[in-house]
Amino acid sequence: MSGFIRQPDVLEGTGAAIFGDHFEKDDTYRLHRPDGMRDWLLVYTLSGEGYFMTPGGKKGCGAGQLGLLRSGVPHEYGTVRGSWWNFLWIHYPGLPENAYLPEDDILIETLSEERIKDRIERAFRNVLQDSRDRSVLWKPLCENTIREVLLLLAQRTKKRFDPRIEQTLGILSSRMKEEIRVDLLAREVGLSPSRLAHLFKAETGRTIVQHVNQMRIRQAALLMKHSGRLAVEAAIEVGFGNYNHFADQFRKYYGVTPREYRNPSPTMDKGF
Repeated sequence: MSGFIRQPDVLEGTGAAIFGDHFEKDDTYRLHRPDGMRDWLLVYTLSGEGYFMTPGGKKGCGAGQLGLLRSGVPHEYGTVRGSWWNFLWIHYPGLPENAYLPEDDILIETLSEERIKDRIERAFRNVLQDSRDRSVLWKPLCENTIREVLLLLAQRTKKRFDPRIEQTLGILSSRMKEEIRVDLLAREVGLSPSRLAHLFKAETGRTIVQHVNQMRIRQAALLMKHSGRLAVEAAIEVGFGNYNHFADQFRKYYGVTPREYRNPSPTMDKGF
């Protein structure tokens, strides 16, 4: 890390803050902080590639990757030689949600699903706007959005499914009410139907059909318990075209019929 000019910590003397920007930098861009900084840094790369160098080593950060640099870690980062780096960044004070994450100097996570990429980019842009507007309650709004990013990052570091199964799970949750065709689903994630079925079962412990049924049944139970839906209404809303099939699946997961669940007897356990 020698040979680089030290850049001052932008928070020196100003106290903790939340701020960020959208940068597009060529390969002359480098930032060197041998003493680290007091705040944390989130980076989301839109295109091109940057790098981070810490005492733990060097890591690249390319398109669709989310990075988190810990407070207090000596570091250097910049654009990879011969490339451009198009990225969003946020400096923020430490939040309790940091405790959910591994204690790496720099954590880099690849986001393979478009819905997650869109969600993360939208979160970054919301923080940038709110931190600039400084409207009423701007700081809690920024903190809550950063918490969302940290929790999504923590969730990914703990689950560690095959990226194609992560993509499949995202598709299934977003299309829960639709008819599920494994051949079309497999084509969308770049696998053969048989390979997808085998990998899904190996990674999640359930078949695709079992997973979808479980999502639907869980949502139907919530609709009946908290939204006053009749069992038939709930079945239709979550995507079951056949009530008898819905009732059979519901009994399998909850041990009672949908109507018994919705209107429990005084002796029945009302918990989930």
